[in-house]
Amino acid sequence: MSGPQCCENPPTLSSASGAGSIVQLGGLKSYVSGPSDAKHSLLLLSDTIGYEAPKLRKLADKIAIAGFYVVVPDFFDGDYFDPANSEKPVSVWMKLHGQEKGIEDAKPVIADLKNKGITAVGAAGFCWGAKVAVQLAISGHAQAAVLLHPYSVTVDDIKEINKPIAILGAETDHSSPPELLKQFEEILKSKPEVDSFVKIFPGVSHGWTVRYDEADEKVAKSAEEAHQDMLGWFVKYVK
Repeated sequence: MSGPQCCENPPTLSSASGAGSIVQLGGLKSYVSGPSDAKHSLLLLSDTIGYEAPKLRKLADKIAIAGFYVVVPDFFDGDYFDPANSEKPVSVWMKLHGQEKGIEDAKPVIADLKNKGITAVGAAGFCWGAKVAVQLAISGHAQAAVLLHPYSVTVDDIKEINKPIAILGAETDHSSPPELLKQFEEILKSKPEVDSFVKIFPGVSHGWTVRYDEADEKVAKSAEEAHQDMLGWFVKYVK
């Protein structure tokens, strides 16, 4: 979030996008997709653009086909980061929408899911949402985590992880450069009791999994590969 990469290729938001519906879960408006009687749920924790991003909802619909009840919470109550708004730069926006608040806001969502009969939850975090995902796994609220081009995830976070975790990063990423992800990988290798997977995708930049240009066949194919890696991880450890 500290660099321009997090602001590149912002999508045109659409509250009507996706094949799912909007419900209230744990006090948060949430986009949901998939069978309502499913026993396994996945949380897709957005980047700063929020839950109305069409590609994020499209991804939710796609992985719901595998039998998951997929939930994309609106952590920002409609106040999404707008790179064109010079009056609210990211430093100001983050003070209003810090990840620590996101972590706490996600817990009632998971509690609501459990009350509805969900028996296992996975958390996938994109950029801003990655910190939320890893902390939900550490606290046991999520049974597995996938981090996609994470922002502000630290070595200390990775040292604490005790649930299966996959980290999918970009070759060009100022927020989580390959050098940092390789450091994460070395820490995870020292924890044989925790299954882990770290993959750095060549030729792509931060945010590519949900902000790819469909006209760029190479990047779109890389995004699809990351989506399949994410789904495979959750099928293995949540379903």
